[in-house]
Amino acid sequence: MNTHIAFANNASAKNTFDQDITPAVSAWLAEQRAAGFGQDQLLKSLIDAGWGDAAARHLLAVPAVVVVDDLPFPLPVPWPTHAGKRLTLDAGDRQVNAMTVLQDPPLLVLEGLLSDEECQVLIAAAAPRMSRSLTIDVKTGGEETNVARTSEGMFFERGESELISRIEARIGVLLGWPVENGEGLQVLRYGPGAEYKPHYDYFDPAESGTASILLRGGQRVATLVIYLNEPEAGGATVFPDVALAVVPKCGNAVFFSYSQPHPVSRTLHGGAPVVSGEKWIATKWLREREFI
Repeated sequence: MNTHIAFANNASAKNTFDQDITPAVSAWLAEQRAAGFGQDQLLKSLIDAGWGDAAARHLLAVPAVVVVDDLPFPLPVPWPTHAGKRLTLDAGDRQVNAMTVLQDPPLLVLEGLLSDEECQVLIAAAAPRMSRSLTIDVKTGGEETNVARTSEGMFFERGESELISRIEARIGVLLGWPVENGEGLQVLRYGPGAEYKPHYDYFDPAESGTASILLRGGQRVATLVIYLNEPEAGGATVFPDVALAVVPKCGNAVFFSYSQPHPVSRTLHGGAPVVSGEKWIATKWLREREFI
């Protein structure tokens, strides 16, 4: 088995402090961390070797991606304790049914995650704040308009309202994942013809902007898509790698996780075009650490 550690930014490029993060530096840092040396010890060693204080601290803050046999090392992911063993799962303040369970990829179709009233209140709260949906630009770490995504959307801050806090707590109990590891809840509206072409939700370690994205909470490790209404036709969530299409039903959700930020996760997915009516969804992305 071939194991090494690659940094999320280009290992042969210069960082913002004009210090070379060479493969040799990456390998040395990986060896020192594997040997149990802490951040303070590593900082002192770098400074003793001639690195400036700011450059050394920057290097130690850059997330590393462990690679095994040319694949990222699997990360822990959320998963309900009894998924695949029981129909009904505990979500704290309500019980949720697991209607479909896949192991590869780890995927659940959930019934009754939200009530009809909760869906209506979310839509009403989100509607005045909608704008053209953006995607994260993995080359810069910023946001961009993407022709593959033709929806409108907005983000609720984590814990922004009593309803948002209640839903986030429910998700935390259901999936066994800390609430603080979640990004803000995003609400999206897809009108007739709107779609989101198949894509992955993780951040590609090979892209230059991934390093700065990961500083906010590490990799995305799971996605929860909650359906807030039912379009008249179209709008299914499709998973081409496993030939699965999940039809939107108000209050239901589809959850899937990806322990490796790589196509081997088999989590390619998209939102099929809405044929008639409109589709409203709420999406929750979960990170490996606290999202800040």
